[in-house]
Amino acid sequence: MRIQYVLVEAFNNIRRNALVVLGAILAVFISLFLTFGTLIFGEIARINTVRWSEDVRVIAFVRDDFREVEELQQTVADWEEVDAVFFVSKAAAYQEALELFKNNASVLRIIEEDPGIVPASLRVRPVELDQYQIIEQRLQNSAGVSEVRSAGPAVDQIAAIRDGLNVFFWVLALALGVAAVALIANTIHMAIYARREELEIMKLVGAGGWFVRTPFLLEGMIEGFLGALVGVGVVWGLYELSITNLEGLPTYIEIDIGNDFMTRWGLIILGFGVLVGAVGSMLSLAVHRYIRA
Repeated sequence: MRIQYVLVEAFNNIRRNALVVLGAILAVFISLFLTFGTLIFGEIARINTVRWSEDVRVIAFVRDDFREVEELQQTVADWEEVDAVFFVSKAAAYQEALELFKNNASVLRIIEEDPGIVPASLRVRPVELDQYQIIEQRLQNSAGVSEVRSAGPAVDQIAAIRDGLNVFFWVLALALGVAAVALIANTIHMAIYARREELEIMKLVGAGGWFVRTPFLLEGMIEGFLGALVGVGVVWGLYELSITNLEGLPTYIEIDIGNDFMTRWGLIILGFGVLVGAVGSMLSLAVHRYIRA
């Protein structure tokens, strides 16, 4: 009977203040929509930056007149920052360029007219990504090297952008989460005030504190859960839509992070929504004079 009473009263309170409740649910939805979206964005960025980091090579172009390539390759291989080093001859580099620019007619024409334009090179893989700068500097000071290039700076920039966006969205989600707690607290406050006379009578006839408080606590938890449920559902739907519609992305970009990640964090977000609702309710219950013992 008590459980039935608590449930009935919680849903009656929601019905009585439908517009205010809707605002609280919307605030929870926006906050947790951004939170879940940020988690997914961060995971996609993490997967791709790790993949790109593993493929980062420092490329040292070798002068055509340099004859001590094997000695240079062995010297570079002995550096403690170097995991592996590969020599790519002019002929192999030419074939690689033809494949790389097969869809760019103007560049392809230049290469075909002058095959010697593509130099031989050493491809150096660092032990750790952040060591590429050390390798670049040492190669630039090596005999026979005409130019040194690396994708390391681009990976660094992408990682910096990822980190900056993550901070922005987390701060925004936190601010909206606080707003959601405040709105839920206000919703509970209005429900308590609307029933203040009934609550006073219940206390006079001996109703316990938790018997009076529990419907309002449950109301906040329901509001938080509903906001989180809609947020998770919308984000998950957009994610699946993206997976379906972005199949033509280049192979070096991965956006499929797997259902395990989505399920685990989706459940955590739902639980967090319930927690937000509970906190909002308890804040209101703690300060409202009509509900205190």
